[in-house]
Amino acid sequence: MDAAQGAPARNETLLRAGKENLAVLPDEALNAETPLALLDAPITPVSRFFVRNNGALPSPETRAGWTLAVDGAVERPMALSIEDLRTRFEVVSLTSVLECAGNSRHGFKQPVDGLSWAEGAVGCARWTGVRLRDVLHAAGIRPEAVYTAHFSPDRAVGGEGDALSRGLPLWKALAPETLLAFAMNDAPLTFLHGAPLRIVAPGFPGSAWQKWLSRIALRDRVHDGAKMTGYDYRLPSRPVAPGEWPPPEEMAVIEDMPVKSHILSPAEGTALRRGQPATVRGHAWSGHVPLAAVDVSTDGGANWQPAGLGQQEGAFGWAPFTLNWMPERAGECRILARARDARGRAQPIDPPWNPKGYANNACHAVTVTVAAD
Repeated sequence: MDAAQGAPARNETLLRAGKENLAVLPDEALNAETPLALLDAPITPVSRFFVRNNGALPSPETRAGWTLAVDGAVERPMALSIEDLRTRFEVVSLTSVLECAGNSRHGFKQPVDGLSWAEGAVGCARWTGVRLRDVLHAAGIRPEAVYTAHFSPDRAVGGEGDALSRGLPLWKALAPETLLAFAMNDAPLTFLHGAPLRIVAPGFPGSAWQKWLSRIALRDRVHDGAKMTGYDYRLPSRPVAPGEWPPPEEMAVIEDMPVKSHILSPAEGTALRRGQPATVRGHAWSGHVPLAAVDVSTDGGANWQPAGLGQQEGAFGWAPFTLNWMPERAGECRILARARDARGRAQPIDPPWNPKGYANNACHAVTVTVAAD
């Protein structure tokens, strides 16, 4: 089955899941992004949250009798139900942006591998579950453990192997923000978002937020599961020229998504009038390094003004930004947003090229037309 033949079935799956107006990507796996106009909320509704899969969806029947196995380099292997997690460990909630590493891949000028996501493979949700570190400590972490390995029942399209089996370095697995989540936006996880249990790893790319989690194994080495090796979800450890594929040993696992923003209003192609006030607004977010500021240019990047930054819910949520603007010149106008983190790293105008087109945090731009009086 090619991507075109499978499109009606994928659309039907989204409709049954209550998804609103997502744009389905041409791929054998079910992948759909959110138009920017539908991301205009502090918390992204589940109905508007993007969908990312690396393989075929698991059968919903796999939830019957589900338990989470915790084994590997632990003293006390465990099998835990959702009720076990709820009753044995503290239940916590946090707000975090979830962004696919390939979000904005369409913005690379040179060809890159992977799905051509626009700007909508991102959302901000409230996640509820238990801390992964509490579960690992209960299992007893052996001294040789350095990495987690995650396993799920989804399989590669047309194959028998795992679609995805990623993991986390132990420091991130033991971080207080890393969760085993069973709820999203104060409701039980839906099937498309990983029910009954998923990883929540704020700051890391969405590939690390494994869905349909059935097993966690502690390992004495970096996990080498499906989509963990070679060029998958890795960036070059040095600058590379467009078209260059450095040796695999020079590729590093993505462990921190860069500071980023998107403009929600005005939308691309909006007609404004000279001398009439307008507002530029959107969201900004960062990975492990806190968000610090957002600047906006209304003249294609020649000049920048600081935007007002609103309340950010938690360290990993996104924050609204606004700039009041009075268009003074008629004609076409290019508006850009540039977020900056607490280390002074700002969004570039053009993204540095990498073979798989990951982590594009170039300034988002929209072009509007300003009419004369």
